Amino acid sequence: MKNFQINTLLLLLFLSFSHLCKAQLIPGRSDKFYTMSSAGFSFPVGSTSDFMRPKFSTTLGANVGIGNDHLFLYPKVSLHVFGYDEIYPEAGYANLLQRGRATTYLINLALGYRKIINKFAFYGFVGTGGGFILTPRAKIDTKRNIATLNNKTNHIGIIEPGAGIEYNIGGANLFIESSFMHGLGEIQNHHFNAVPVTFGIKPNLSRLFN
Repeated sequence: MKNFQINTLLLLLFLSFSHLCKAQLIPGRSDKFYTMSSAGFSFPVGSTSDFMRPKFSTTLGANVGIGNDHLFLYPKVSLHVFGYDEIYPEAGYANLLQRGRATTYLINLALGYRKIINKFAFYGFVGTGGGFILTPRAKIDTKRNIATLNNKTNHIGIIEPGAGIEYNIGGANLFIESSFMHGLGEIQNHHFNAVPVTFGIKPNLSRLFN
């Protein structure tokens, strides 16, 4: 009876040790999934600042971990609003519009790399996408003293590298992010270039994958 108890105890210890070794050898899933939302300002740079002024920006997106703990996909949709002062009249329009508003609607997909140090994380990304930018135009009927406003749709491709810093607060990360948007098309005979700076929060939804 005593030998049976000893053998049973040894078997239980062996099974426990085997289970522990297996748990250590098989790594936990490294998937990370964050949603993100931010707000801030987008600053026109270069010749774009000749006819655009910063107003506000907002972005919705996600960070989806791939491969390991560092790489992630970064899809996002962004809306940037600028003050707009024409420097050249549009074709078919004789008047220059001043103090107008231009609005971007852009979709971007980027590949990013994140390095975590304690509660802080530093990341960079580069992506491409596109969308359109609405710019206002004004036509004046001098005979009837009527001004008619409408928008021109400027379709544009975007290349966007950027970087950001995150601070973990438990189930979410606070972050600040900036990027450089280079447009492949032209507005007012100039390439569109802007630097968005946004602040926001990234709720950690990784538990959905575990």
